[in-house]
Amino acid sequence: MTVYQLYFASTETVGQKPGLFESLGIDWKMLLMQTVAFLALLWLLNKYVFPVLTKTIDDREQAIEESQRAAHDASKHAAEAEEKMKEMLQEARTQAADIVTTAKEQAEKLASDSDKKAKDRAERIIETAHEDITKEVERARISLHNELIDLVTLATEKVTSKALTKSVDKNEITNSIAGVSKK
Repeated sequence: MTVYQLYFASTETVGQKPGLFESLGIDWKMLLMQTVAFLALLWLLNKYVFPVLTKTIDDREQAIEESQRAAHDASKHAAEAEEKMKEMLQEARTQAADIVTTAKEQAEKLASDSDKKAKDRAERIIETAHEDITKEVERARISLHNELIDLVTLATEKVTSKALTKSVDKNEITNSIAGVSKK
């Protein structure tokens, strides 16, 4: 006998009509037990495992969203900080240019003031020198005038052979010189 024949022989029972499950080779008791076990497992998973998994997944999604939000905020703040830094750099450049301009103006002013002071000082020195020269010339004139008087007095004494008194002598000589100066 072949295996095929044995199979049919074992499935045939005396006086029983085979049912749907038996003809398909399914043990309905085992199917019922497996269904109960599956439902129990499904209930346990829904009660204890799936809530933990969904909470973990939700927490991760929330952490990812917060990280994305934080990254977006950080990039926004970085852009704002960069813009602010650019503004500060521009302001610093402007201030530096103003400082340089002011320093140049002050240097030019100091140079101009220094030149003016030097010119004023030179003019005062020249003026003082002119005054000193004028005084020296006047002293020299007076000295020459007095020497001329003395020389004329000596010459007159020698020519006239008489000694004149000093006051008469001076008056005569001054009058003579004044007469010559007027011509």
